[in-house]
Amino acid sequence: MLSAIFLLARAAPLPDAPSLDKRITHYGAGTWFNVGDGACGQWNVNSDSIVAISAQIYGTGGNCGQWVHVINTANGKSAYGLTRDECESCGSSDLDMSPGLFEQIGDLSTGMLDISWNFMNKDWSP
Repeated sequence: MLSAIFLLARAAPLPDAPSLDKRITHYGAGTWFNVGDGACGQWNVNSDSIVAISAQIYGTGGNCGQWVHVINTANGKSAYGLTRDECESCGSSDLDMSPGLFEQIGDLSTGMLDISWNFMNKDWSP
């Protein structure tokens, strides 16, 4: 009986890490910055939909190229941004966004938004 339970447990599929990342919803501040050559090694322009994630989450850059779904919690507007940079001054759940992305969910003149966000699966693209 014990060996049957062991075999059943071994046969159960393990979830992929990207799927688990997607399920974590972060709540923090959303700010904007003028983009350029990001920590992920790619050149971007302000009209691109780009996010810089906190140094705590960036780590060694494993999320570079991964899409993020960002929601302005005050007005419900949402957009997708591509992880291309690290934000040294951000709190662990904050995002720094390109002007092009920030303007999709709020007005640049506000400077900061209350946001929620999550990573999409690594193979996902809008």
